[in-house]
Amino acid sequence: MSVKIVIKPNTYFDSVSLMSVSTKANQLNGVEQAFVAMATEMNKGVLNNLGLMTPELEAARNGDLMIIIKGHSDEANEENLLAIEALFTQKGGNSGSHEASFATLSSAKAHNPDSNLAVIAVNGLFAAREARLALENDLNVMLFSDNVSLADELALKQLAHEKGLLMMGPDCGTAIINGAALCFGNAVRRGNIGIVGASGTGSQELSVRIHEFGGGISQLIGTGGRDLSEQIGGLMMLDAIAMLEADAQTEVIVLISKPPAPAVAEKVLARARLCHKPVVVCFLGRQPQPEDEVGLQFARATKQAALKAILLTGVKESSLDLHPLNLPLIEEVRARLTPQQKYIRGLFCGGTLCDEAMFAAMEKHPEVYSNIHPDPAFRLQDVNQSQGHTFLDFGDDDFTNGKPHPMIDPTNRISRLIQEARDPEVAVIVMDFVLGFGSHTDPVGVMIEAIHEAKAIAAADQRPLEILGYVLGTDLDTPSLHQQCQLLTDAGVIWASSSTNTGLLAREFVCKGENA
Repeated sequence: MSVKIVIKPNTYFDSVSLMSVSTKANQLNGVEQAFVAMATEMNKGVLNNLGLMTPELEAARNGDLMIIIKGHSDEANEENLLAIEALFTQKGGNSGSHEASFATLSSAKAHNPDSNLAVIAVNGLFAAREARLALENDLNVMLFSDNVSLADELALKQLAHEKGLLMMGPDCGTAIINGAALCFGNAVRRGNIGIVGASGTGSQELSVRIHEFGGGISQLIGTGGRDLSEQIGGLMMLDAIAMLEADAQTEVIVLISKPPAPAVAEKVLARARLCHKPVVVCFLGRQPQPEDEVGLQFARATKQAALKAILLTGVKESSLDLHPLNLPLIEEVRARLTPQQKYIRGLFCGGTLCDEAMFAAMEKHPEVYSNIHPDPAFRLQDVNQSQGHTFLDFGDDDFTNGKPHPMIDPTNRISRLIQEARDPEVAVIVMDFVLGFGSHTDPVGVMIEAIHEAKAIAAADQRPLEILGYVLGTDLDTPSLHQQCQLLTDAGVIWASSSTNTGLLAREFVCKGENA
């Protein structure tokens, strides 16, 4: 085994680019492990944990780029280094296009005075400074970076509010602005439904369900996951509602969030009631669900929210394929499981997809644990050990500290899939596969070998292992939704038609003797 280390001084790349390059680097022939990242203390800590730290790497500075290749031979490492360096120059293959690089936001704005949006993906230590500079240059901001303090987030959103600008984030991973998907997003048609989302995959799920039902998206404005906390007070969601209310293309507005702070939820609902356009609200996990009002409707799940939005545009429900729950399939799965098999293990890339499945399970099962459970009493003490029904968000900081997001790099989830397959009490393993811009180029395909191994482990123990998959994507995504679902079918995986149905199927599979 050979290790190649290259440090490029004063060579900066943003975290979105580096996550993509690192994922592609790990797919090269002859690479056992590749690590491509800035030389931050957090990333050095990851290298130390991997046993790859050297004095040379320890001496690197924050602004230096680190490339570490652990491969089969010195020759293979040299070839792969050239391939990795080439990845930094690949801009998507648009021949004839011109890209200019600028050292600062101010310089970029001066050379492109008509630009009005900055996407920022820098280390959290510097993210607030760059976001403030963008706002001061009259740029709307999408802040992909995390590890930004609540105080900085509040100050940035207050400044954006004063200037009438968007401040999406921090930790905002999804937006569609004027038809362009930013960071993680799906290929959906344009239309007259606007989305404001305090959750990334929740917003993606809404957009693809609306697309499936024949509708389209005018704008998708992300807020960052903490926007509806008590400290931030929903500042961005409130401003985004006003922006969509003023947007001529938007006729229906949908709000999506994980459980918000109660007082902030009421503030947002009060603003929604004043909106002269119909609003659909999906605050996952909020109980009980309020009654619909004139101009304001409520949904317990993403599929219901998308349906209500579509119907408000004038589409007739009778014309839609709503994919009702497959009751015969539920009975078949229940009949296959042994008495010892009683638990669901959810291994999710998307936090909101994890939440939706978890909340569905909680309606029928008392033992539901997670690394993102809203009740501390049911928060896993050790994220590496499942307990009862366990739902894991692999995109949470528990798993991504210094590592690529699981929608890009499936390494963490593959090892956990094999671990769960060895547990004789596991009945069903649930996984999501997120298509779209920024995601892995073949999210199902990269998991197929591990899926076969998991099933083989259970078969050797003379027990079934049900794997339930959900592919979040559309017919316009690359690879296509159909192609990815066919891969699951060929691997013996049951696949659900929506995030909502994923949660309902999982919980019903283990409700033996009950009616769905």
